[in-house]
Amino acid sequence: MATIKLTGKELRAIGYPEGRIIATVMNVMEEEYKGKSKKFKLELLSRVLASPALYVKHEQLGPIAKGLIIKKEPGKSIELNKHRKEYNVYGLEGIEPGAINQMEIAMKLPITNSGALMPDAHQGYGLPIGGVLATNNAVIPYGVGVDIGCRMCLSIFDVSAGYVHNHVDSLLKMLLDHSKFGNEVFKRPKDHEVLGRKEFDEINILKSLKDRAYSQIGTSGGGNHFVEFGVVEVLNDDLGIPKGKYLSLLTHSGSRGLGANVARHYTKLAMDKCILPSQAKHLAWLDLDTEDGQEYWLAMSLAGDYASACHHQIHERIAQAFGEQHLMRVENHHNFAWKEQNADGYEIIVHRKGATPAADGVLGIIPGSMTSPGFIVKGKGNADAINSASHGAGRVMSRTKAKQTLSKREVQKHLKTAGIHLIGSGIDEAPMVYKDIHKVMEYQTDLVDVLGQFIPKVVRMCGDNRFMEVD
Repeated sequence: MATIKLTGKELRAIGYPEGRIIATVMNVMEEEYKGKSKKFKLELLSRVLASPALYVKHEQLGPIAKGLIIKKEPGKSIELNKHRKEYNVYGLEGIEPGAINQMEIAMKLPITNSGALMPDAHQGYGLPIGGVLATNNAVIPYGVGVDIGCRMCLSIFDVSAGYVHNHVDSLLKMLLDHSKFGNEVFKRPKDHEVLGRKEFDEINILKSLKDRAYSQIGTSGGGNHFVEFGVVEVLNDDLGIPKGKYLSLLTHSGSRGLGANVARHYTKLAMDKCILPSQAKHLAWLDLDTEDGQEYWLAMSLAGDYASACHHQIHERIAQAFGEQHLMRVENHHNFAWKEQNADGYEIIVHRKGATPAADGVLGIIPGSMTSPGFIVKGKGNADAINSASHGAGRVMSRTKAKQTLSKREVQKHLKTAGIHLIGSGIDEAPMVYKDIHKVMEYQTDLVDVLGQFIPKVVRMCGDNRFMEVD
């Protein structure tokens, strides 16, 4: 009989609790009962669930039984410090009170070393989007974020800028044929060395996610993720290519279902073990000296590398269809934690949730919106900002408010005026929901130098049936 794998949904349906036990069950069933039917497996697992003590010494089912009867140690209740640590804010007048409040709370954590708030900041969960938080030997899964390792990737081609104006239809077709969004996947995903990483075999939560990671590799998520052609203008010689204008490809996406499930699993684990006041509960952390903390760090790092692999495959597919190789590539990520040294030489864990690394000489790309420029930047290594900069323009309007206040006709007119050819997207990603990127860049002149800019022209986002191309 052919192997039929169980799903987490099926296990939860018969009463198995959320958490590590799900991955343990799936691993045991795959290794020990591979040839058995799904019905057989579910009936067997129901018996184990009903009387786990009877199976503790069972050769195959023992790990499941032990996982069911081990009592969870009560989480440790932790109070916030009475006074917050000082932190720097860039572009305060453009940042909503909710984001400021979230940063104030984060600066009262007993593990907090230092912090900074970037000019694109807006309210999120736990740490605000645009928040940078350095901690002492601890990692906050929600301080990293749900879309682990989300990033920008820019390929500059040795093709004149005029190409994008004269070949709109062929560029649109390239995006349709060679990029996938949301639940869409390629029929024949490309393999990648990241899928062979040992973490997939050694960490339970990752064992159950490998098949999904394989199916989604080379694709983009929903929301504000995009693949777009545009024009890069190189403004000086620091990029190593001649000044001028070039056809370019810019992408924004993250670690897909892999990162989301890693974030969900370890956030729950942290919140169970680190009990904080309700206003700070999403800032629960894992100590990096513990097995859980070390495991999350490995899983987070893998998700970040997977996100990078997705971008590279998107660019490779489109470059192959285009028949060109890139002159250079600029790539940077956010929603991640880094081990860095502070000004005193001590190691700190730097969480950048929607913030770009901007150490001295580090290159990055900071996008605006689909009708405003993005900027190629070089970090100045400003310690007051914890070597960081904004990751984009930042939202000025929530998704709900955008849907309530903007009309499709209004957005289409705006796009047509800007000369943007769009596939997909929705009201909640209209250009008007974002801050003025020029003001955002003005607020961070002490953080980055601008080396070039990217002007979007042909854009694809998730949801092809919502905003079709404007004639």
